[in-house]
Amino acid sequence: MNGGDFDLAVAPDGKAYYYFERVHTETICADLTDDYTDVTGYYTTHFPRVQPPYVREATAHFYRKGKHYLLTSGTTGYLPNPSEVAVADTWHGPYRVLGNPHIDDESQTSFHSQISSVFKVAGKKALYIACADRWLPKNMDKEYPIYKEMFECLYGEEKKEFDFSRMGEEVVQNTSIADYVWLPLRFDGEMVYIDWKDSWSLDEYEDIVR
Repeated sequence: MNGGDFDLAVAPDGKAYYYFERVHTETICADLTDDYTDVTGYYTTHFPRVQPPYVREATAHFYRKGKHYLLTSGTTGYLPNPSEVAVADTWHGPYRVLGNPHIDDESQTSFHSQISSVFKVAGKKALYIACADRWLPKNMDKEYPIYKEMFECLYGEEKKEFDFSRMGEEVVQNTSIADYVWLPLRFDGEMVYIDWKDSWSLDEYEDIVR
């Protein structure tokens, strides 16, 4: 299927699942074989979108209180965009889209990053951390509404001209200088939120009493 960005997840019974972007079309959840080296052939499709920048990629799965969550990114190359969170009762869904978890991010760029993984912290009662790639730390001046329009022109059903000078200086795609954004998740019912914190500590979160 020409798979793009992916996440692998294992259930408590040992069964494994492969979430990935079927390039520029939709998200796939595929069952893995018992030895995790191949797919069984069974899969489900999710979030069908017409084109970039709306197609979802960089799927990050996590499980909380009987619910399966997927955090995804739009498709704008190394340029960041708004994240989206969805929830389901099973590994294969159906998934309900809840919206953008970065509600206070006026830049619409997920704090200039792309979430790649979410994990529950062992020893803490309810701490989940999102690890996100900040691919272009030297190009955080690029404005999402402008390059959103650029991708719409490039990938739309009717190709349109785009004035590339609106993008300013050329983006330096040097991923060797990329860094990370680590932020805790906040929950309100089913909804997931990710708030910006200049600094934070694991000590702020309650330990599991043994």
